[in-house]
Amino acid sequence: MELRTEDKRSGSFAEINVSYTMKEAIKEAKRCLNCKTPLCIQGCPIEHDIPGFIHELSMGNIGGAMQIINEKSNLPAICGRVCPHEKQCEGHCILNKKNNPVRVGKLERFIADFDSEMELIKRKLKPKTRGKVAVIGSGPAGLTVAGDLAREGFNVVVFEGQKESGGVLMYGIPEYRLPHEIVRREVQKIEALGVTFINDCVVGEKITVDGMLSHEFDAVFIGSGSSVPKTLDIKGIKLYRVLQASYFLRMVSLFNSEEIGRAAVPLIEGENVIVIGAGNVAMDTARTAIRMGAKEVTIVSNDTMENMPALQTEYNEALEEGVKFRWQTETREFLGDNNTLKALKAMDSSGEITIPVDRVLIAIGSKPANRIVSTSLGIEINEAGYVITKDHPYGMTTRKGVFAGGDVVHTPQTVVLAMRDAKRVAMGIAQYVDAVKLLSD
Repeated sequence: MELRTEDKRSGSFAEINVSYTMKEAIKEAKRCLNCKTPLCIQGCPIEHDIPGFIHELSMGNIGGAMQIINEKSNLPAICGRVCPHEKQCEGHCILNKKNNPVRVGKLERFIADFDSEMELIKRKLKPKTRGKVAVIGSGPAGLTVAGDLAREGFNVVVFEGQKESGGVLMYGIPEYRLPHEIVRREVQKIEALGVTFINDCVVGEKITVDGMLSHEFDAVFIGSGSSVPKTLDIKGIKLYRVLQASYFLRMVSLFNSEEIGRAAVPLIEGENVIVIGAGNVAMDTARTAIRMGAKEVTIVSNDTMENMPALQTEYNEALEEGVKFRWQTETREFLGDNNTLKALKAMDSSGEITIPVDRVLIAIGSKPANRIVSTSLGIEINEAGYVITKDHPYGMTTRKGVFAGGDVVHTPQTVVLAMRDAKRVAMGIAQYVDAVKLLSD
C-alpha cells in the first residue's frame, strides 16, 4: 500500500492512499486471471462482477467497467476506499495465496474517480411514477436504498438530520481515509437519479414516520444507523476530558469543513491521549488525534493483538504513524482532580497499574437511538434496542409500510455489509408498494 510520506503530526488530513495512474491501473487489471470460479465474487458481500469490470478496464474501456459496477453499487468511490478488501474480495483472490492479490479496491476506486472526472456515464432515468418512498438517514444504507429505488422508477425523498448528507461517511470516517469531496460527489450522483435530499431535518422532531405515511409516502425506510455510543460502567466516567470517540471525530470533521474553529475540537495540542477500544473506529480516532497535535496516543484494549476487531492494515498504518498499544489491559477506573481526568487505573498481566493521561476517547461500539421508534406507532425493537424486521417482504418492521436496514437493525457493520442489507430491503419495499397499489386498483 502506497502512503504519503508527510509527517502525520503536521495536521494534514490529505488522503494517504495514493490512486493509480491510468497506466498503473491497466497494468494491475491485466494481472487478473479471469478464474473459471471467481473467488473474489464469493468474497464480495454485494457480489460485484469483479472479473467483469476488471476485464473492461484491462482493455481501457472504463465506461464499460463503470456500467458493470453500477449494476451492483451506488457508492463505488467510497467502497473502493473504505471496504475491508483484505477480508473480502482481495482476501479471496487466488493470487492472495502468494500474498499478492489483485488490488480490487484501488481498481474500483480508479474507475469511479475517472468516471466522475470525465462524466462518462449518463444514466437514462425512468419516470418517477411507481410510488413515493421516504428514506430516513443518508448513510450507506439510506443512500443505497434511495439509489436502487430511484433507478426503478420510485420518487425518493431522503431526510437527514445533519447539515450535509452522508451520515457516518461524512461525519464518522476521517478525511485521510475518505475525503468529504468524495462523499459529496457520490451523493450528487444519487441526486442525479432524481432523489431529493432534505438536510437538517431531524425525524422524530420536525416530522414523524406517522406523518409521512398519513400524507404523501407509500413506504418509509429507516436507515438512521447506530448513533448512540456505548460507554463504560466504571468510576470516573463523567470526569472532564473523558469523552466519546464519535463526538471527537465529528468535531474534527466539522473543523475540517471550516464550520467550527480549532478551539471547539476537544483535544489540546501536546496532550497525552488514550483511546479505549481496538476496532477500526479506535484506529481512526488514534490517528486523528495524532493529526490534531497530540503528543502521544496509546490504544488500550483488553483484546490480544491477534483478536483485535480492527483490520490488520489499519493497525499497521496506525503503528507506522506512531500510535502505541497496550494489549490485554482492562480499564478499571478513571482518576481525577477537581473533576478533571488525571490518570487511568487498569489491570494487565503485571497487576494493577496507573497510567497518567490528559484525555481519554472511548471507542467501544454504538447502538441505535430510539427517537424515531419512540415517536412512531407499532415499531418494535429487541432487547438490545435494534429494530425488528421480517423476511417477507424483506426488511419490513412490525409497522406496515415501514422498513429498516443497516446498523439500526444489526450490530454495527461495514459500509458494504450495510449496502448488501439495504439492497435486499429496497427490493422488499418495491414489492410491497407494487402489491398495495395492485390491490387498491
